[in-house]
Amino acid sequence: MPSTRSQLQKEAQSLLLQYAFFRWENAVVIAGALLLTVLYRRPIPGWPAWGWLLLGAIGVAVILYSSLTDADANAKILVDLMQQEFNAKAIRDEKLRQDVEKGMEYQRRIEEQIQSQRPGILRDRLEDTAGQLTDWVANIFALAKRLDAYKQDSLLARERAAVPKELETMEAQLKLEGNEQIRGQMTQVVAGKRAQLEALQALHNRMHQAQLQMDQSLTALATVYSQVRLVDAQDIASGQTERLRADIQEQVNRLNDLVASINDVYNYQTEGLG
Repeated sequence: MPSTRSQLQKEAQSLLLQYAFFRWENAVVIAGALLLTVLYRRPIPGWPAWGWLLLGAIGVAVILYSSLTDADANAKILVDLMQQEFNAKAIRDEKLRQDVEKGMEYQRRIEEQIQSQRPGILRDRLEDTAGQLTDWVANIFALAKRLDAYKQDSLLARERAAVPKELETMEAQLKLEGNEQIRGQMTQVVAGKRAQLEALQALHNRMHQAQLQMDQSLTALATVYSQVRLVDAQDIASGQTERLRADIQEQVNRLNDLVASINDVYNYQTEGLG
């Protein structure tokens, strides 16, 4: 399955190609070539009729090549796409929205740090690391959406407050009920209420775990940012970059498993128990 970063990079390359074709410099070169072909067809003896058009085509090709190999432009487009993909404004809870924005800021700074490196083995290793970080931020955003939906779910909030009281009342009534048929029906209702309460408590505990993991993950992301800033060519031989990659992958897997476990018990899109 392609990673989040690889999918965004494909889209970024497509946008970069559009940017390269529609640069104003291309329009100037093409217009100049056409104009000179009409008004100044043969500037020197032996100049072919298509000479200006050939020079124009070469000029456009040079502009296209420089645009497509512009690392800064590619990085900027990629970051812009990430901000659209992981739109923090979609998160209603203020703290969760700030957490997503913080994760995006670390990602942006790490991208800038990677682009500042000279082409070579170190930069290639850091590019691989950035791919993992994109998946990390994607999981942070996925976790934030689920936590946000849970915090905004008024029905679950009412049930968490009401079900324990309802269960306590029904258990007390069951003890006093003398009719066996009614006791049988009430026993089934009490069992259902207990199952509902257990599900609510399990979901609440899972979401509490998710909030703690979110805080821990952002702290770990800050540590990775510091490590990326300090890494140099000597760290390739020492295995420091590989250890960094392993640490990042562990965080990605941990968040991915947590998001999957929440999906098993809570549908954040419809805001309901699974």
